Amino acid sequence: MLRTVLQVLLTNDDGIEADGLQELRRALVELDGIRLVVIAPDGNRSAMARSITTRRPLWVEEVSFSDGTAGYATDGTPVDCVRLARLGLVEGFEAQLVVSGINHGANLGDDITYSGTVAAAFEALLLELPGIAVSQQSSARELDFRLGRAFDFGVGAAFAARLVAELDSVPLAPGTLLNVNVPGGEPTDVEVTRLGKRVYEDVLELQDQVHPGRRLFRIYGDAGGLVDEHGTDIAAVAAGRIAVTPIHFDLTDRAGIASLREHDLARLIAPAAHEAE
Repeated sequence: MLRTVLQVLLTNDDGIEADGLQELRRALVELDGIRLVVIAPDGNRSAMARSITTRRPLWVEEVSFSDGTAGYATDGTPVDCVRLARLGLVEGFEAQLVVSGINHGANLGDDITYSGTVAAAFEALLLELPGIAVSQQSSARELDFRLGRAFDFGVGAAFAARLVAELDSVPLAPGTLLNVNVPGGEPTDVEVTRLGKRVYEDVLELQDQVHPGRRLFRIYGDAGGLVDEHGTDIAAVAAGRIAVTPIHFDLTDRAGIASLREHDLARLIAPAAHEAE
């Protein structure tokens, strides 16, 4: 049976007013057969990963956009935004797809474990929905943590919207999200990749010790390294190609299961069992 209307949730981690989200929103509303709802943080929530808000209620405010439509801003996290949609914030809306982005800056390799953008798409998987995370490298084409000042989201927004439009024909396995990274400048191609490897070069720097009993430290460096390995998302973006990486949530080391089973872990409970007697 043909799908009639696809209900799409759009969120991000840079905030509801972020240029990347707004560019993608405008591209998605142009699609036929789409009902789009925007629920996003009211400010920047970058690098919050899969944080959720459990110890206080969430504020939600309706926000008007320049084209006369509206979305919802919350003081929660990107994952909270997906949960708000799932639990009925918008009457009559039940998301069938979660799109997160466009992030201001790439989310490559190991960085996805920190990313609020990717975390929102991961939450879709927990809800048995497809998810797409979209990130944009800056015009400076940096591959580290330094946030670029200039971004062109046009190509990334158009690509993501076309991907959504053809979602029914994309061979996306259940329980899998697509992590899309768009290089700065005009992409030369699209490559399906695996996650690359980051090299973090953080240092502990004392910033201030004026206050008695307190010291101010900086622990994250601006420039990280990377392993330039063929077939990875890092290598593709460095070469000017859009990287599309299928990711699933099962982190189990299946090869390691057999090795661990051969090791007698049961003997480790013997002392505890003896003490309990």
